[in-house]
Amino acid sequence: MSEPLPLDPAAHAALVKQLRAEAEALRAELDETNQGVLALYAELDNQAEELRQASDLKSRFLSYMSHEFRTPLGSILSITGLLADEVDGPLAAEQHKQVEFITGAARELSDMVDDLLDLAKIEAGRISISPAWFDMLDLFSALRGMFRPIVNASTVDLIFEEPVGLPRLYTDDKKLAQILRNFISNSLKFTVSGEVRVSASLENEQQIRFAVTDTGIGIPPELHGALFEDFAQIDSPLQKRLRGTGLGLSLCKRFAELLGGHVGVHSSPGVGSTFFVVIPLAVAPEPAHDA
Repeated sequence: MSEPLPLDPAAHAALVKQLRAEAEALRAELDETNQGVLALYAELDNQAEELRQASDLKSRFLSYMSHEFRTPLGSILSITGLLADEVDGPLAAEQHKQVEFITGAARELSDMVDDLLDLAKIEAGRISISPAWFDMLDLFSALRGMFRPIVNASTVDLIFEEPVGLPRLYTDDKKLAQILRNFISNSLKFTVSGEVRVSASLENEQQIRFAVTDTGIGIPPELHGALFEDFAQIDSPLQKRLRGTGLGLSLCKRFAELLGGHVGVHSSPGVGSTFFVVIPLAVAPEPAHDA
């Protein structure tokens, strides 16, 4: 092979000059790109800060509004209670109906306030869990007593399956009770006849499943994904008659996550629904915070 011919000095100098110009242009382009990336990062940081501030303002507003509503709602419920008990004299049948209507509306608003306050606390990170050992028989007994007045006035049977052979739990029983209370309340609302059944079973060696199964109207599969989102509502004739906050199932999902678990649903229109929560038998302790 023949060796390549050496470049003459003028051609060599021109080539070096061209390479330097190209390198300089590439360096300038990289600098411009870096500046653009830095500007984008700064803009993203600003937007993240604005979102954080907006979220904080929303949580503070919800908390403030919820607290401010509690006092007048308590007064309304106290006054309607006195009227219903006929402390200041007898009421006509129509007046009793009106008082019941006011009481129902005030309780509905009170439930909404409680849900909004819980939502604000969760979003602000101000809700913590308080685990303790407890027996499921005690939990089911408390829930049964809570819903007895509603069930006695209903055509729907509320059945609690005895939790036979299941171990004691180490978790926050109040959060768990609130999840099951929401599930049971929803099932009773959307079940015209039949039963609502509450059960517990081992999911595996580390987890337990609580399920609330009803013979109600059921929910189409395409709506399952949105059920546990904030302010979700089911479009049905019963939903139009039975108003709610749309926060109950969303709070169930958030409480379950606080307990280290998850929620879910199986449902078909005209067949009924099963809402369930799966949590650990023993919740993991929260990490210690330095003083």
